[in-house]
Amino acid sequence: MIAEQSHGAHSAKVDMQLTINGDTIPITHMGSNFLFVDCSNDYPTCKASIFLQVDQSESRWQVILPNGISKNSKRVALAPCE
Repeated sequence: MIAEQSHGAHSAKVDMQLTINGDTIPITHMGSNFLFVDCSNDYPTCKASIFLQVDQSESRWQVILPNGISKNSKRVALAPCE
């Protein structure tokens, strides 16, 4: 019998969402000052909320979308909410 060894490897369950005025938009990638989203609508410059869940740990914070969201672009600029 061969025992499986993981060598500490772990595949985390990750969920990322952007919420704007009650609309939830899936985030596909996230950087320090940008997101990639899967969105078919345009949104103007606004405040939004990011939800991040990694396994059982959850975080939520407010951001500003200085250029809004264009349905023609997947990349969205972020700025800190002051």
